[in-house]
Amino acid sequence: MSILLDLRQAVIHKVHNQDQEELRSMIEGSVDGPEAALPGLGVMFEMMWKDMDASEQNQLVSSLHEHLKHVTPGNLTQG
Repeated sequence: MSILLDLRQAVIHKVHNQDQEELRSMIEGSVDGPEAALPGLGVMFEMMWKDMDASEQNQLVSSLHEHLKHVTPGNLTQG
């Protein structure tokens, strides 16, 4: 488990002082990018999730659930 904590700390350290444009660039460069970027996006998602209230979390889960209805494993583009 300490490896996960080290990953979280490394990601937060990397983006801590970035402005909004730099954060957007990092996210856009990670989406559909190399799989090595996925853990960093996961850390960012976790940070956001922890700051959401239950209503926001429910809305996000609902949105993800709806999105998943339109994708199939092996085909990650919307149908």
